[in-house]
Amino acid sequence: MAISHKLLGDGEYVLQHMHEHIKKILLNIMATVLIVVAVAVGLVFMPDSVLPWGQWVLGILGIVLVIIVFLIPWIKWITTTFTITNRRIITRTGVLNKRGHDIPLSRISNVAYDRSLLDRIFGCGTLVLETSADSPLSLHDIPHVEQVHVELTNMLFAADREAALDNAASSE
Repeated sequence: MAISHKLLGDGEYVLQHMHEHIKKILLNIMATVLIVVAVAVGLVFMPDSVLPWGQWVLGILGIVLVIIVFLIPWIKWITTTFTITNRRIITRTGVLNKRGHDIPLSRISNVAYDRSLLDRIFGCGTLVLETSADSPLSLHDIPHVEQVHVELTNMLFAADREAALDNAASSE
């Protein structure tokens, strides 16, 4: 779900809107497949002595496990978003209790990224944003982190170039 345009300022527009990489819940997806297969095998090979209540217990246990192992992490994943606008970086997370963090691009002093071997395989990484006031903000599992890094760096350098041109023009 993209950020509402009502939350954007005048002249502000979205450059990129993204979720964490699917890698974040990949193990949950694989575990869910194993749970479904295990429940199916259990139902097929269930002894007649425990029918029909054994089927109900196994089915309910399977549903509860799928909710815990897949549904809850998926909801957390789908509601965690990163949005880059021409003015700021917006992070939002949460279902019932919402939490957000906005960093104006003008406050960012350094943009870095980190990619482990697994991140490189999946094409994602951690984006590290440093400001002069706060400790660095790390955004984990950002898809195509190198491209996002280049885009942010270009935006920051463009702002620096404009400020330098403005300073040069005002000193003349």
